[in-house]
Amino acid sequence: MDQTKLKELGLRLFEINAFKFGDFKMKVGINSPVYFDLRVIVSYPDVMNTLSELLTEYIRQIRVDMGVHLCGVPYTALPIATLISIKADKPMLIRRKEAKTYGTKKLIEGKFNAGDKCLIIEDVVTSGSSILDTVNDLRGEGLVVTDAIVVVDREQGGVQNTEESGVRMHSLFTLSYLLNVLLEAGRIEEKTVQSVAKYIAGAQIRSDGSFMKNGTKVVNELSRVGMSFEARADLAKCAITKELMKLIASKKSTLCLAADLTSSEEILNLVERVGPYICILKTHVDIVEDFSENFVKSLQSLAKKHNFMIMEDRKFADIGNTVAQQYAGGAFKISSWADLVTVHSLPGQGILKGLKSVLNDPTQQRGVFLLAEMSSQGNLATAQYSAATMKIATEMEGDFVAGIVCQSADLVASPGLLQLTPGVKIEEGVDALGQKYDSPEHVVKEKGADICVVGRGILNAKNQEDAAKTYRDRLWAAYCERVGVSE
Repeated sequence: MDQTKLKELGLRLFEINAFKFGDFKMKVGINSPVYFDLRVIVSYPDVMNTLSELLTEYIRQIRVDMGVHLCGVPYTALPIATLISIKADKPMLIRRKEAKTYGTKKLIEGKFNAGDKCLIIEDVVTSGSSILDTVNDLRGEGLVVTDAIVVVDREQGGVQNTEESGVRMHSLFTLSYLLNVLLEAGRIEEKTVQSVAKYIAGAQIRSDGSFMKNGTKVVNELSRVGMSFEARADLAKCAITKELMKLIASKKSTLCLAADLTSSEEILNLVERVGPYICILKTHVDIVEDFSENFVKSLQSLAKKHNFMIMEDRKFADIGNTVAQQYAGGAFKISSWADLVTVHSLPGQGILKGLKSVLNDPTQQRGVFLLAEMSSQGNLATAQYSAATMKIATEMEGDFVAGIVCQSADLVASPGLLQLTPGVKIEEGVDALGQKYDSPEHVVKEKGADICVVGRGILNAKNQEDAAKTYRDRLWAAYCERVGVSE
């Protein structure tokens, strides 16, 4: 490798503002004193040519098996991968960020066979999550992925995180190397190098959103599970999520009551008693035998009186046109009164677009919780399905998605999304129909739940009000312990 040419490229990247210094918010949710934007290189053919030549030479030098195919992580790495493909005479694959909704509906474009090997090309790596997203989709099609080539490694955990998933990461530049090149050339001062080095040491990001300090894994205020609801409200993109986080913080309740009763009078009487202790009331209106408009009005009145939101657990799962009618019309007219609804991601983004299409009143804040995992034994929600659901949620987070229904602490990374977890009961176990239950403390601290759903633990209690208060207090204490604040 020509070190002179490598240093010249580093300086050229700085000259064209492909990286800069300041205070920047990163995709992983933390601030950084240095920011890379390699998207600008497409406007500089000389940089593109030099970079692709050096990467091709680097791949040959380190003797990485280029395999049968190359695949650039969308989207910045695509032009880089294209040039390497031409210079190395290797076919390329294109991974879409979302599957097509027409034609072949492919996620991976290009000609390949299961068992073929594919080399990943990426521009900048922080935690390595974008590489792993691409790896998972390629492996889902039967491709073999063992190595990734990146332009810049920010040295914040990407190497370790990708290696844990069986992918070796090789970088042309490290952040430290680039800093030294700029320092030697008199472009930056020593204090800048020291400042960035201190930042790198204190912001080692793990794949589960935790951080490493002095070689020890910790969950701190920079990860979703370590942040307070007040802090996360500022990061939430969905308007109703912001409001719900503020409600939770002010009411000190993460309790969602599943009011699975068949009589409207029973539900209203129950809510009058337990309303002060819950943040969400979850309904299944299709089991209410005497459902009426007056019932809905009474429910809304109680929600306002006791300060909680209403979630209709409809679990929409059809095409956009159908769910739009189910949401706004029919006997229940759900969109007119439910703040939140649950939705299956199986139909793709079209289901969210269909639901949103009927919301014409800008004063009505509405949101959805996407189902990524279920708490019943033998459910068919695979890891790949859960990951695909999170992809939809991330892409539409600011639009309509308030949160995720799941059972895993490491699935929801964004602090702006809420994790809702069902199956909470003081007495752990499994019922006769395969529904699994975990304790309040386990669900909050181990499973990472932000909002916890309790049904029969309250409904079947001798004193429902006392039971609701007990669940609220135990859940809130577990949350306070999780984020390290006093109750």
